Amino acid sequence: MAGTRVKHAAGSAGAVASATDADAALVAEYVERARAAQAQVATYTQEQIDDVCLSVGWEVYNDENIAKLAELAVEATGMGNVPDKITKHKVKVMGVLRDLQTAKTVGLIERDEAKGISKYAKPVGVVGALLPVTNPTATPASNGLGILKGRNAVIFAPHPRGAAASALAIEYMRAGLRRVGAPEDLVQIIDEPSIPRTNHLMQQVDLVLATGGGAMVKAAYSSGTPAYGVGPGNSVQIIAEDADVADAVKKIALSKAFDNATSCSSENSVIIHESLYDEALRLFEADEKKSYIVRGDERAKLEAWMWRPNKKGHVALNPEIVARSAVQIAGDAGLTVPADTRILVVEGTQPLEHDHFADEKLSPVLTVYRYSTFDEALDILTRLTDNVGTGHSCGIHTWKQEYITALGETMRTSRIMVRQPQAPANGGNFFNGMPSTVTLGCGTWGGNITTENIHWKHFINVTWVSEPIEGTRPADDEIWGAFRERYPL
Repeated sequence: MAGTRVKHAAGSAGAVASATDADAALVAEYVERARAAQAQVATYTQEQIDDVCLSVGWEVYNDENIAKLAELAVEATGMGNVPDKITKHKVKVMGVLRDLQTAKTVGLIERDEAKGISKYAKPVGVVGALLPVTNPTATPASNGLGILKGRNAVIFAPHPRGAAASALAIEYMRAGLRRVGAPEDLVQIIDEPSIPRTNHLMQQVDLVLATGGGAMVKAAYSSGTPAYGVGPGNSVQIIAEDADVADAVKKIALSKAFDNATSCSSENSVIIHESLYDEALRLFEADEKKSYIVRGDERAKLEAWMWRPNKKGHVALNPEIVARSAVQIAGDAGLTVPADTRILVVEGTQPLEHDHFADEKLSPVLTVYRYSTFDEALDILTRLTDNVGTGHSCGIHTWKQEYITALGETMRTSRIMVRQPQAPANGGNFFNGMPSTVTLGCGTWGGNITTENIHWKHFINVTWVSEPIEGTRPADDEIWGAFRERYPL
């Protein structure tokens, strides 16, 4: 039941070479404790594991704890803002618990009489979960609940800058475990995180969950351990000619300004029909999430600050702008903007493939494009998505089903939101039916194994029990009859 498997030394040669024996031994101690704890809950009933999730969930949902988590997360990382991080905890944790409430993860979970198939859920074992600096508390809170639901143990590997905040979240979660008499070591966190320790963790656990940047995800897939990872975001919305432009702008502004755009689902670009373009810009400026339209030589100043040479001499996104406020980014770039500015709006240029503002910006900077026909909008959307963020998400504000269908049939994205704010919608919310999560698979388009929202069902193994049924072998004509009429065999 524990889900253990024969371990291996597989992994990238560079990662193994850089890790010390001491790091390997330290991680092995974490894993040993996790396995012992997981063995204790492997035989829990559904009711028992549900109580575990409710108890742990409360610790990362109640107002007192999440206020401390939000404050420490902002203090430690300098990213986002406290009120939005509190909201994120309330929405994400409650959304996950809502999904878990009716989920079956113990024993017989499905029976198909017609096919004679019964399905039984089993734990995957010990999960190694890598955490992003942008969401160091909401991520372990949300992912941890889904992992626990499957009667698994989890060891979190935090980003060094977010380690203190992540550690506090895990402290609260362990308190939840104690309340119901579950072993605390079901939830652990790597102290003094480092790349070698994270690499060893990925090699020693049964499953890796990587939520973060591309290098992290690539390392997870190279570890030799089964892994779920995410692809880069670059969410784009279309505002079609029939849209309620005021509603669309309000939703996009809410999404873009939220937590200083720490979410990979935050809109990076908006493609606006020419008949609504000027009105949309006016509404962005007037919205309560105030936007500042970057004009003239301000654009070049902003670009020069947002993309700078890195240590290797390559021009890359400046880490000093990630999840910072619009006012701070503007000031550091030499722009003067009103003190209540929440979003910086920049007009995109063509060819967009050579414009930095077409990329994922991880900041409250929004790029806008004008279009005249839907085919033109679809072309810009496709190119933006394939330029950066293939497989992640896009959206459209329209009531025209033909537009929605066109995106569904053609876009190489894993999720398409219709008339919704992208950041709160992609990962599931109470206004849609998406599974609640902070980890979004992007399919083979984004270098991932799945296009799904990663949630509880990805943390169980399922045994199929097959019983004999009456034979139903079809005749040859049932299979090839119509085909033979079109193509004689």
